[in-house]
Amino acid sequence: MDMRKMAVLGASMLVGSLLHIGTASAVTVTISCSATGHDLEQCTQGAQAWAKKTGNEVKIVSMPASGQLALYQQLLSAGSSDIDVLQIDVVWPGILAQDLIDLTKYAGNGTAGDFPVYVKNDTVGGRLVAMPWFADAGVMYYRKDLLDKYHVDVPKTWEELTADAKKIQDAERAAGNSKMWGFVWQGKNYEGLTCNALEWVQSYNGGAIVDASGKVTIDNPAAVNALKMARGWVGTISPEGVLNYQEEEARGVFQSGDAVFMRNWPYAWSLANSADSPIKGKVGITTLPMGGANGRHAAVLGGWQLAVSKYSKNPDAAASLVMYLTSEPEQKRRAIEGGYASTIEALYKDKDVRDAIGPFADSLHDNLVNAVARPSSITKTRYNQVSTEFSGAAYAALSGNTDPAASLKDLDDKLHGLSHGGKW
Repeated sequence: MDMRKMAVLGASMLVGSLLHIGTASAVTVTISCSATGHDLEQCTQGAQAWAKKTGNEVKIVSMPASGQLALYQQLLSAGSSDIDVLQIDVVWPGILAQDLIDLTKYAGNGTAGDFPVYVKNDTVGGRLVAMPWFADAGVMYYRKDLLDKYHVDVPKTWEELTADAKKIQDAERAAGNSKMWGFVWQGKNYEGLTCNALEWVQSYNGGAIVDASGKVTIDNPAAVNALKMARGWVGTISPEGVLNYQEEEARGVFQSGDAVFMRNWPYAWSLANSADSPIKGKVGITTLPMGGANGRHAAVLGGWQLAVSKYSKNPDAAASLVMYLTSEPEQKRRAIEGGYASTIEALYKDKDVRDAIGPFADSLHDNLVNAVARPSSITKTRYNQVSTEFSGAAYAALSGNTDPAASLKDLDDKLHGLSHGGKW
């Protein structure tokens, strides 16, 4: 039996037993659900199924697309019990850990099937403060038709991608396609640049900004080389405007047929292949390239987790709901009905799930195996400051305002000031 099923049953029996002693009634658990896309519909369906199974009631709170973290921090700092179960971003467990309960006793061995990087990310100070719910990781999109046209293999390294992008870009422009670019990505100074730049640095074995012990490690030759490489793209295979691109700007250029390669998240797959897409059926997807022959594939971890507020008046019932929603059967349902990427590795071998996710199931699986977590669990409440400083340093190097080596040296000094000797 799936260990999460056992955890769900155990927690449900604990809650459900209250219904049989004659002095208690069903409890109501409030869960926050994202209002983005079909997230709200899928979250509601899962929560209602749990309520029917356990005899409890569930209340759905629709969360805005932005400002969720600030809202959570406001509620939690006030000790509010308004929301029992919180849907949280992958970088928030460390930030909110002190206000979340430890789910270890409820999960049992239920995290054994998850990609280890998620469990590690959601464990703060030895406490499992969140459960992985659905996955996300950076991926590389490419134009299959153009690679075939110019007899180019899918690049394995950034060096190969740079050369291939330039070759195809120049050939297409010579053929009259003046708008063609080789590679688009997220270069604006925001969290998306933190993700892109960390992938470059990690792919060259340059570390994760801050290591597992809390030591700042970003000032190293491999990290400098990674930024030098990316700086060389701007104005050559990537437009100058890439320094203002977020996810949608990059997708807009790629989906219009004006780029050979694109770094983005899995959400762009269905859009690139939508009925009205100019590149429908012409898109391939693969793992992000290695940093040279001795490098590694490195995709920054994304996704969402579920956590229980320590101010919940019904923590056992809330934990039961979390275990149900993150269980293998429920993640399978969400993958099939909503196209969500599972955090449970075995589901990537499930035929029904593979049929639902589509051709990028294997690439997404491989990216998650090689995924890199941002150092949020280590830096805790200071993560936002760390990310802001890192993306700012990367942006300064990419824009040519600062030499990459000087930019990372300055960043190192700033992060040492924030870390208090590694004691974040």
